[in-house]
Amino acid sequence: MERFLCLDIGDKRIGVAVSDPFNTYSLPVETYNRKNLKTDLEHIAFLVKEKGATALVCGLPVNFDGTDSIQTTRAKFFIDKLSELLKIEIFSVDERCTSIEAEETLISQGKSREERKQFVDSLAAASILQGFLNDKNRKLNKGDLL
Repeated sequence: MERFLCLDIGDKRIGVAVSDPFNTYSLPVETYNRKNLKTDLEHIAFLVKEKGATALVCGLPVNFDGTDSIQTTRAKFFIDKLSELLKIEIFSVDERCTSIEAEETLISQGKSREERKQFVDSLAAASILQGFLNDKNRKLNKGDLL
């Protein structure tokens, strides 16, 4: 049975979400405050094991025109390090606008700036994962392969 863990990788924080057992919807897990590369990688490896993830989905922060940004390069570096450590498939997906959408959702719920800081990254990860699951399920329903 497949299970996906999703990361919204930032310089200071990593938003984490996981798929439900049927890969229909995504659930925010946590916003992890980054420490150092070794500790960050170990924490993600722990979450993969704890959640029973069989694959990772990582958001790639590209520019609005689709080109790589400095943040894209940083995220790719972290993804490369994860792939060296973990022996599971890793998907990289465009994450344009997910943090903005998450922020707007939290503002509409009346969350304070401090509260938004705690939840915006995990909510963005859930948004990234939901888009991935929707695409995957649409292709499966059409008989296509991912």
